[in-house]
Amino acid sequence: MAYLFTSESVSEGHPDKVSDQISDALIDYFLAYDPSSKVACETLVTTGQVVLAGEVKSDAYLDVQEIAREVIKKIGYTKSEYMFEATSCGVLSAIHEQSPDINQGVDRQKPEEQGAGDQGMMFGYATNETANYMPLALDLSHKILKELADMRREATDIKYLRPDAKSQVTIEYSDDNKPVRIDTIVVSTQHDDFDTEEAMQAKIREDIISFLIPRVKAQLPEHIQALFNDDITYHINPTGKFVIGGPHGDTGLTGRKIIVDTYGGKGAHGGGAFSGKDPSKVDRSAAYASRHIAKNLVAAGVADEILVQVSYAIGVAQPTSIMVDTYGSAKVDMTDSVIGQKVAEVFDMRPYYIEQRLKLRNPMYQETAAYGHMGRESETITKTFNAGKSNEKTVEVDLFTWEKLDYVDKVKAAFSL
Repeated sequence: MAYLFTSESVSEGHPDKVSDQISDALIDYFLAYDPSSKVACETLVTTGQVVLAGEVKSDAYLDVQEIAREVIKKIGYTKSEYMFEATSCGVLSAIHEQSPDINQGVDRQKPEEQGAGDQGMMFGYATNETANYMPLALDLSHKILKELADMRREATDIKYLRPDAKSQVTIEYSDDNKPVRIDTIVVSTQHDDFDTEEAMQAKIREDIISFLIPRVKAQLPEHIQALFNDDITYHINPTGKFVIGGPHGDTGLTGRKIIVDTYGGKGAHGGGAFSGKDPSKVDRSAAYASRHIAKNLVAAGVADEILVQVSYAIGVAQPTSIMVDTYGSAKVDMTDSVIGQKVAEVFDMRPYYIEQRLKLRNPMYQETAAYGHMGRESETITKTFNAGKSNEKTVEVDLFTWEKLDYVDKVKAAFSL
């Protein structure tokens, strides 16, 4: 029987994402000046206020207030009427030293014996229904908001947009789990004041359907474009007026958008957030490594859809378990348990080797903190920290290394494909 599946996304101006981006900017700065830094940093944002809290072990000294303001300015909170503005908001830091009880479980005399920074289970997922091996509903939700942010910055076709926004896409699937059509698209965007609410609703609806959606559709391959149809139900700012938004409209916290950050409800999630954590925290690093495994397995032709679970005990290097679920889509004559055993042979999931394989000790994290950590394009960029200051530092960084298909040949060899 056909069914509907829905995923959502939130923009970089959503208060929770503002918090994520500040936390990850701090991670990047710490790693840029001390790659061995251990950091767990949480951010709270609300009306006119930013609160930073967490634990750090690092030789780097940072101006955390200035870093937070740079992030807020880049997002677009630059006007006083937003009631949250980069130059005028208060920034309170309550960051302190990391507990030595935690640190002793992570650091070892031999780096390769590094223990996991916490217990827990992490998941990675991949499906061949999109070119980037992501679930379609989430991929479209992200693309809608990235395009909306581009249009906000261009301020040509649409001039009234403010930074906060959410999207949601519902896909109809056939009995054999193939996407058939787009059923519903929801877009809620913060905006400047209009003379009347009726004029506002009419204008925003027209602009989203006539300008935004065609720009998103044009980026897609033909078989995905074919899923758009005249019968799509659109809910555009369904509550009406959305002038008050961002941290003034809703308090934001680091780590509250873990499903947006991963697979939109497909696969599974271990519950641990990513942003604000250095890669010794397996909540982050092992989730990235599991995605890397799942994506390379699907790309190699092991299965059409794969979920990888890995688990750890705090302070212990070797995972307590590795599990693979192909949802019955395996193309190799092996059980899922045997596939899992081969995965453990090909991919070393000890924390140190994950960090080395994916280059996770580089300042690569602020870019992950909006529009999803998975399904992004791996690229090399140059980042400059403390530009124009005596301690300015420029670093060449590989982004989204877990999205590389660099293990496909090794997987094919292991599975005789």
